[in-house]
Amino acid sequence: MKVLMPQLGETVAEGTVAVWYKQAGDQVEIDEILADVETDKAAIELPAAAAGVLTQILVAAGKTVDVGTVLAVIDDGHGDDEQDEPESAAVPQADVVPIAKAKSRAVERSGGQRLSPVVRRLLKEHDLEPSQLSGSGRDGRITRADVLAVIAASQDKTRRMPSPISATVAGGRRVPFNRIQRVTAEHMVRSMATSPHVLQAVEVDFSQVNRARESIRDAWREQHNYSLTYLPFIGHAVCLALGEFPHLNASVEDDSLVLHAQINLAIAVDLGPEGLVAPVIASADALSVPELSHKVRDVSQRARNGDLTADDFAGGTYTISNSGTFGTLITAPIINQPQVAILSMDGIRKRPVVIEGPAGDALAIRQVGILAQSFDHRAVDGAYSAAFLARLRELLEQTDWARQF
Repeated sequence: MKVLMPQLGETVAEGTVAVWYKQAGDQVEIDEILADVETDKAAIELPAAAAGVLTQILVAAGKTVDVGTVLAVIDDGHGDDEQDEPESAAVPQADVVPIAKAKSRAVERSGGQRLSPVVRRLLKEHDLEPSQLSGSGRDGRITRADVLAVIAASQDKTRRMPSPISATVAGGRRVPFNRIQRVTAEHMVRSMATSPHVLQAVEVDFSQVNRARESIRDAWREQHNYSLTYLPFIGHAVCLALGEFPHLNASVEDDSLVLHAQINLAIAVDLGPEGLVAPVIASADALSVPELSHKVRDVSQRARNGDLTADDFAGGTYTISNSGTFGTLITAPIINQPQVAILSMDGIRKRPVVIEGPAGDALAIRQVGILAQSFDHRAVDGAYSAAFLARLRELLEQTDWARQF
């Protein structure tokens, strides 16, 4: 059977084989990890769909190919019709690795270490030995990122040699980016280079939301065994507001703005030291607050358990990032390409607020927080974004949220 480059997102047309964990001729079991593949949005493990012998590796580590390209062939004992070389223009003849050459092309060994071709090439080009590196890959294997980190450190040290200030504090240690951090970093740098970012923010009185939360807090926790947070309320209000401001639920393609038919909310999930991911809740605009709360809970738990798949990252149209649990005041988030806007919800806390009434102004204590939106100025202007934020604030402040339950 053929092992294909998977679809890693609705708008993703290609992917890169980061590293092979098996070599041609190896026996593989069903669901055993064959390789890591990644794009500018996601990095996932590629499992074997069947047990058998990995007879061919057709795309070497470090190569970028189109979605659907045959990466390898597994002989699962059900016939050899798929052992022939695939008719794919995306797989050049030079990338075909027959069994006889597996040890010199697919994965090579040095000092007991299994090295991918791209790693071996980088080591050779920069006169490095595997023993000089600590591997961050599976089973301590040296990855391309590990080599690049050492190369960058060496280049940085060379640049700083004339300076009396050391680049590294004595006694410190260098921690290479893991796969998620590296992909996220590349994606964020590309986003800043692609979109002219503009930040706008509004202050929101969350009293109505908090009133609904407090009224069902104990019953909700008893029934569902987790707390009802502000996020599903904000997510629901965002969906309502995006329905009125569709140019923010869009993507820029060439010289056009593509308005999406449904609202798929990407929710940023903090994985602690491992980094950040943004799984997608499809058709979030069709969900109630309770339903959205369950969806947020589900993707967050699966993200932290490492159970997300490529499908969980596909098709996002708008992203919400939540730093509020850490008590932040305001955050300028980076747009999740190819989307055109992202909302940051920051800390919500009690503050004195001036209330206007028939008898004059009065002070009251209210739950207040800031919602900050970064938007792509190619897609919309400041007035459009500001009107969206004003409508979002209005929805959060004036909706009778208790009716959602």
